[in-house]
Amino acid sequence: MNILDFTWYYIIVFLIVLSVLIFVHEWGHYWVAKRAGVRIETFSIGFGPEIIGWTDAVNTRWKIGAIPLGGYVKMFGMDADDDEQENGEIPEISDEDKKVSFQYKTLAQRSAIVAAGPVVNFIFAIIVFAGLAMFQGTANPLAVVGKIFPGSAAEASGLKSGDKILRIDGQEIVLFEELRDIIRQRGGVTVQLTLLRDGAELTVPATPKTVSDDSDETVDTANRPKIGLLGVRPHLDFVQYERQDPFTAIWVGTQQTAGLAWNILEYVGDLISGNRGTDDLGGPLRIAQISGEMAQGGISQLIFLMAMLSVNLGLINLFPIPMLDGGHLAFYLAEALRGRPLGPKVQEYGFRFGLVLVLSLVVFVTWNDLVHLRVIEFIANLFT
Repeated sequence: MNILDFTWYYIIVFLIVLSVLIFVHEWGHYWVAKRAGVRIETFSIGFGPEIIGWTDAVNTRWKIGAIPLGGYVKMFGMDADDDEQENGEIPEISDEDKKVSFQYKTLAQRSAIVAAGPVVNFIFAIIVFAGLAMFQGTANPLAVVGKIFPGSAAEASGLKSGDKILRIDGQEIVLFEELRDIIRQRGGVTVQLTLLRDGAELTVPATPKTVSDDSDETVDTANRPKIGLLGVRPHLDFVQYERQDPFTAIWVGTQQTAGLAWNILEYVGDLISGNRGTDDLGGPLRIAQISGEMAQGGISQLIFLMAMLSVNLGLINLFPIPMLDGGHLAFYLAEALRGRPLGPKVQEYGFRFGLVLVLSLVVFVTWNDLVHLRVIEFIANLFT
């Protein structure tokens, strides 16, 4: 890969993906704030010195910052200086300014404005997943052998990756799901697999192993039904796409978004409980690498990645960490329970803690990226 291709796939594409997701997130805050009558002073993609910008008819400054790793919507009255909040009192302003000030909006309005960013990230993901299901179709793996698990019935029968299974005991199949459904019912029973290998048909016997069905964890282990297991995964290079109608596509998009969010929460739970390591945690460098690889696979794969990252961005921002939207919402929950806002000192220390936590996480995932991409190993080799 030459320098131009590298720059396009691993830098420019990454910045485009990141900027779109940031815009979507901040647009959520902006849209709800405007509906609540809050004056928007700045809408920025990126931080630092302004590269380009313009001021619209209502005096909102739209700009792109020099550091494209974030963004913000600055609302009138949202971030008062500490000296203006002495003794926890909001400085007196005119009645006209009160009407457009974030601080003078109701608790429900402020909560809605803050929650809107993550919510729009989820809506964006649903729309993207639904669009892919409508125009590209949902991927149904064909009955082609991909990975073969060691010690499995597939390995014992001599199956190879790339084998296309045509029939099971004379019953024709096309999709991997059909293969799985038939094998589940044949545990311990020898079946004849007719397959296509290197352009020639051949038939091989296979005896699926009998295992417990672990798909329903609510059923006691001893009472779980037995199913057959061949021990193969589908080959992802062989799929059939089925386009969905709009209503089905929206349902598919909602399921994919909810499923991805649940998987993320499960992963975080496993991290906290110590059941999983932190090697899979990635930061901007890992995202840039994945963006480049997906972009080379086609625009649909890149769009799919954007939807996945949008779910990640929305969910992470809901974590109750000061500095993030979830931290603000936690403060508003405390305000609702107490009947008044938390004191300025509590909020100040909370945001300081959140800043340290977020910066520490950024440093950690960046280090993880450097190790994963073998940058540290490369540097170490220079001095050995």
